[in-house]
Amino acid sequence: MTTAVLPGTLQLGLARGATELREFFRQRENLIFTVSLPALLMLLLGTVYVKEPAAAQMFAASMIGAGIISTSFVGLGMSVVADREDGTLKRLRGTPMPFTSYFIGKIVLVFVSSLFEAVLLVAVGVLRFDLELPTSAAKWGTFAWVFVLGVVSCSLIGVAISSIATSTRSAAGVLNLPYIVLQFLSGVFIMQSELPESLRTVGSFFPLKWVCQGFRSVFALDDSYAVMEAAGSWELGRTALVLGAWTLVGLVLVSRTFRWTNTTR
Repeated sequence: MTTAVLPGTLQLGLARGATELREFFRQRENLIFTVSLPALLMLLLGTVYVKEPAAAQMFAASMIGAGIISTSFVGLGMSVVADREDGTLKRLRGTPMPFTSYFIGKIVLVFVSSLFEAVLLVAVGVLRFDLELPTSAAKWGTFAWVFVLGVVSCSLIGVAISSIATSTRSAAGVLNLPYIVLQFLSGVFIMQSELPESLRTVGSFFPLKWVCQGFRSVFALDDSYAVMEAAGSWELGRTALVLGAWTLVGLVLVSRTFRWTNTTR
């Protein structure tokens, strides 16, 4: 008699990721609010406030960073709350699928949707604001590691904070409030060098500032644009350290705060 061999953790996680992606792209509200909203904001705010080519280049780069964080932090956090609220997590807990596989599935969802978001924002930047794309492999390499660290760290933080919310309605405020505030403190709408020092200091503690600064270093026409940053340089080494630290913090927070259900029992 042969014993059936269960799929491994990674295989189950990838299968779960495929399911997550199908559900995500079937729901029109996901495409409208999660993916399209940053692009619409980029169009509206950029058209109203951005007049010079140099400012357009920096604004587009910042909005690309903010859009990716919106998908990973807000989008993933809302997704976990919805799974908890409708009983999906409770049902999954009763299956042989490991906890790790569930998160692999969510990571697949976040990486694909964030990449889709990035491509959309880059396209809007090129078509509307004449965004000039980098031509060197080193610049695209920087884009890649900032993208990966930004998505992973903010996804973990989003999952951890989602444990505070008991419903998707309350999750909207719990996740969107810090995200909106941090956009003003992180150089998305206002360059950090123009902010009071106290606000710059607060913004520098969180990943959004470093993701946007990393992307500005990628899309800047030359390194002279670094003088517009609070420190007068791109600080790529510090960007990697801060995002790496937040990834570790996120892992600890998720391991201590994650809940399968809304009950405390």
